[in-house]
Amino acid sequence: MPRRPRLDLPGVPLHITHRGVNRCAIFIDEEDRHHYLRLLGLFARENNLAIHAYVLMGNHVHLLAGSTLAGAAASTLRRTTQCYVQMFNHRHRRSGTLWEGRFKSCLVSTDDYLLRVYRYIEHNPVRAGMAAVPEDYAWSSVHANLDLRFDSLVTPHPCFLGLGADPASRVASYRDWLRAGQDEEELRSIRAHSCNNARMGTDAFRPWWKER
Repeated sequence: MPRRPRLDLPGVPLHITHRGVNRCAIFIDEEDRHHYLRLLGLFARENNLAIHAYVLMGNHVHLLAGSTLAGAAASTLRRTTQCYVQMFNHRHRRSGTLWEGRFKSCLVSTDDYLLRVYRYIEHNPVRAGMAAVPEDYAWSSVHANLDLRFDSLVTPHPCFLGLGADPASRVASYRDWLRAGQDEEELRSIRAHSCNNARMGTDAFRPWWKER
């Protein structure tokens, strides 16, 4: 049976999820995580892919990314994961696949839904019981988005920049947004869309896309 075509449109951000095969660990230590981020940054720049938010969990990765070029995310993730698994297998004396097939992705409209995905991604460690607040977790874009440290990987989306007229007001607005949390209905909706290579947005947004 042919694989379902991936929805990808220039200028529309993608919520990307990529898991380890059988939910196995894809990061063992800090060196693994640093190496993954270096590769992601390298190939994202080569493919003109902007990373707006990310989190590296033990056995999966979430990204919010966008490009003006169709296929930029697929090219970036393909090169990143291929190079990463070679390094990972060599370091940890293993062989075989590491990733659970293709990454899953969901188109996200550039409105309130985009900010909900920002929050969903950066709250992952809190939901997993690994941190009390998002900024307590080291391997996340939250530190850049709260202006706590510079992260060359992160490019703010215009919708994020619209949270405030200056960095201080933007950070205050985003911190309040993060603290507000997400209810179960919102979590279920984001998870359902990201698992089905679907599109997430307003009713006015959805009819713009035609699945092939």
